[in-house]
Parts: sequence; structure tokens; C-alpha cells
Amino acid sequence: MGTENALYTILVEKIKQESLVLPTLPEVALRVREAADDPEINLGQMSEIISHDAALSMGMLKVANSAMLGRGIKVETVNQAVTRIGLRQIKSIATAMALEQVFISENEIVSMYLKKSWSKTVDVASVAISLMTFYLKKNKHSPLMLETVTLAALIHSIGVLPILTEAESHPDVFANPTFLQQAIIKLSSRVGAEVTKAWGLSEDFTEIVQTWSDLTILPEEVHYLDFIRSGAIYHNIFKNESTKETLLKRYVAKGIMPDVNFMESDEFKAMVSDVKTMFS
Repeated sequence: MGTENALYTILVEKIKQESLVLPTLPEVALRVREAADDPEINLGQMSEIISHDAALSMGMLKVANSAMLGRGIKVETVNQAVTRIGLRQIKSIATAMALEQVFISENEIVSMYLKKSWSKTVDVASVAISLMTFYLKKNKHSPLMLETVTLAALIHSIGVLPILTEAESHPDVFANPTFLQQAIIKLSSRVGAEVTKAWGLSEDFTEIVQTWSDLTILPEEVHYLDFIRSGAIYHNIFKNESTKETLLKRYVAKGIMPDVNFMESDEFKAMVSDVKTMFS
């Protein structure tokens, strides 16, 4: 059996046996999530936890001052940022901010793939967040939440990590990047769903990760999938032009965007650029 088929078989078998090595959440994200679940936690205590991590502190300040929250007065301390964002949102946003730490490897080739994957993830997330920001301005009573789409968009392709980690143990596979890409396409959604379960995320996140690329699943109501898929359209991850056109028309009909060219407007592009600074 060739290396390519062998690796594919190994991946599938490890998924079945639940023995595939899954990435773990950074420690600071775990601490924040645990604290957020404590009914006795207050803003000051949460600020103290976040302040111990410089990268997360900077991330929270960027979020608090971003167009996503639509505030004009600049916040300059972690306590101010946490107060503005609110405890309800902190859990998802802190997890999202810490995710970049997972996309690293000491292997040069794996590291290259991971950097590309993280960059593409941020691209999609920036569009999804921006589009929902515009949507929520006109649909203030929507049950959808920005912090949820933020985390969902940043983990939608998390299944790439275990696949690359496993491939790292089989260096011959890197002689054929095309196969590796195919393995990612075929398995990343399924593997990603297992990651969400291992991280203790809700079933909503598992569903999103498992189905975002399956265009046979088209929710009738406005759904987080719509925003993530809009990001995939914007960055040409979905290649078929008729598919993209059909989806865009569907999103206009659902009231997600005013017209099919909305994402090409200067206003929208400016929002995407602003949101993207949160992750850089």
C-alpha cells in the first residue's frame, strides 16, 4: 500500500478508535473558560486572570476598541476592556484570541502549512464577523451572537491540525502536497468535530465545524453557517462560480446582506480590514 493510502487509512482508523492526537487549548484559554463558568466570578477577577497573559491582554484591548463593538471612546486597560466586552462574551473571545498559539510546529513544512491555515482562517473569520456586525445593526433582536461567530469562524478548520501532526510522523507524504491537501479536504471537518468535543465546546460548534463545507446543508433560518460560508465565498475557498452566486442570492433573500455585491463595497472592506487587526 502506498504511503498516501496508508496515511489516509491510519487517520480514519485513529478517528474510529478515538486515538488521534488532538490539539489542546492553551492554558490561559482553559483558565478563562473555567472562570467564566464560575457563577461567583466578577469583572475584576476575570481581568486579573487575563492580565497574566500579555498576548491575550493585547487581544482583548483590540477587541474592545474594534469596530465590532462600535464604541468611539478608546479603552486602555484590561479591566476597561473586560468591562466593555462583558463576562458573557469573554469566554468565547478569549478562546478565539488564544487559538493562534495552537497553529505552531517545530517541523518546517508542517509550520508552513499551519501558518497558511491560520492566515486563511483569519481571512474567513474577519469576513464572517464583519458581515454579522452589519446584520446585527439591523436585526437587534436576533438570537445570533458576535462572540459565537467569532469562535466558530476561528475553529471552522481546526481539523487541519491533527491531520498535519499525524502526517508529520510520515514524512514521505510531504513529497506529495496534493495528497495532503486532499486528506485535509476529506477528513478535516470530521476531525475538527472531534476537537470541539475534546475541548468541551457546545454541540452548536461541533455542528458548524462538521458541516460548514457541506453545501447540501442549507439552513432555512439565518445561521452561523451563512456567515462563515460568506467568508469562504469572499476568499474564493468555494471555487464554483454558480455555487457562490446561488449562495449570495440566498443570503440576500434571508436579509443577511442588502445585495449580492455588498461584500465588494468600500464600507464592508473597511470593516473587514478593521476586524482583521484584532488577529494581527
